[in-house]
Amino acid sequence: MVVVRFAPSPTGRIHVGNVRTALLNWLFVKKQNGQFVLRIDDTDTERSKAEYETGIETDLTWLGLTWDRKENQSKRFASYDAAAATLKASGQLYPCYETEDELERRRKLAMARGKPPVYDRAALSLSDDEKAKLEAEGRKPHWRFKLSGKRIEWDDLVRGAQAIDTASVSDPVLIKGDGAYLYTLPSVVDDIDMNITHVVRGEDHVTNAGVQIEIFEALGAKAPIMAHFPLLVGKEGEPLSKRLGSMSIESLRDAGVEPMAVLSHLAKLGTSDPVEARTKLTQLVEEFDFAKIGRAPARFDPDELNRVNAQVLHTLSYADVQKQLADQGADLGEAFWLAVRGNLNLLSGAGEWAHIINGPIVPVVEDADFLAQAAALLPAGPFDASTWGVWSDAVKTATGAKGKALFLPLRLALTGLRHGPEMNQLLALIGPEKAKARLAGQKA
Repeated sequence: MVVVRFAPSPTGRIHVGNVRTALLNWLFVKKQNGQFVLRIDDTDTERSKAEYETGIETDLTWLGLTWDRKENQSKRFASYDAAAATLKASGQLYPCYETEDELERRRKLAMARGKPPVYDRAALSLSDDEKAKLEAEGRKPHWRFKLSGKRIEWDDLVRGAQAIDTASVSDPVLIKGDGAYLYTLPSVVDDIDMNITHVVRGEDHVTNAGVQIEIFEALGAKAPIMAHFPLLVGKEGEPLSKRLGSMSIESLRDAGVEPMAVLSHLAKLGTSDPVEARTKLTQLVEEFDFAKIGRAPARFDPDELNRVNAQVLHTLSYADVQKQLADQGADLGEAFWLAVRGNLNLLSGAGEWAHIINGPIVPVVEDADFLAQAAALLPAGPFDASTWGVWSDAVKTATGAKGKALFLPLRLALTGLRHGPEMNQLLALIGPEKAKARLAGQKA
């Protein structure tokens, strides 16, 4: 069975970059009828917060990206300790005592000599007495994984054939001096224990992949199949890092963006498919293919998201939105929704049209005599979708007005706006009493 994982850290709310990773994992595994694991990376117990974990679950649920099982890394330290002990016993995890300042000086010296700033493995030559002396001075070791120096190759589902020469990479620190695990070892151990078959993530992890493949092998396991996709950038190609706070899923939800707009936009960015709205996750699953993902960075454009959001709204049924309409006091029935949805960019805009229909509004009167003639010809009611056509034809015959000169004064008086939904639908909703009062210039 295909099994993937999404592993957010509960140190903040998830944003569009996180969700794109979750979404690509979710679409791929659902197409394979596999399992999606939500793995909370909460090994940093000081920064990890329960409210952020709850927020992550809330955001994923709102998007429809449900998980088949959930794991917390904070409950798995015994497994990480066992793996670390195995690597220490084999000599592949070794203690180092350099301070950050000492390491930085070595890096600068190596670069000045035209050499790559790769850790020189000086700690491997320390004797037991030297280690004891350093520890007596109060130094606590951090632990590095000894890379083989081999060329590591894999077939990436997005990037094709990939290779990393681990001789060009510093032995990675897996355990800090205070005993805390960095991301890499827990992630590999979890992937092994949870039978993760595919790792789908951003291309900023490509270099890490070679290191992780060696750790998998050192622990007697086969590395998962990997897929590294291009990262999100801004509309003009700029990094998104400074703007991600305003692009949290929470903020988009609060702004009234529809979940399927977010998913449609993120699923298609950087692919060969056009970025257009989909109304069901099943559509995105059917259309998903790693082969469609290009190598260029995916450009996230808030204006495009708004365009897709409007497309989504224009297809939603009354049943889809009834609760949200009721929550904002704008549930005027199915006829109302069908009348206004084509003019909405955000669902919150429905409240404005509910107010225009219910009133009171101040009509815009540009020609009182023309409106008086129109009011005299207004049918008694009840109004339906045909009333506007019958009435406007009568006004046209009586006044000689046509086109914009006929329709705009009526729209301004009845709605106070120059643009909006079709008047045949709005007039039926406004009704005869309010229509007569507004045509007379009265607030109604």
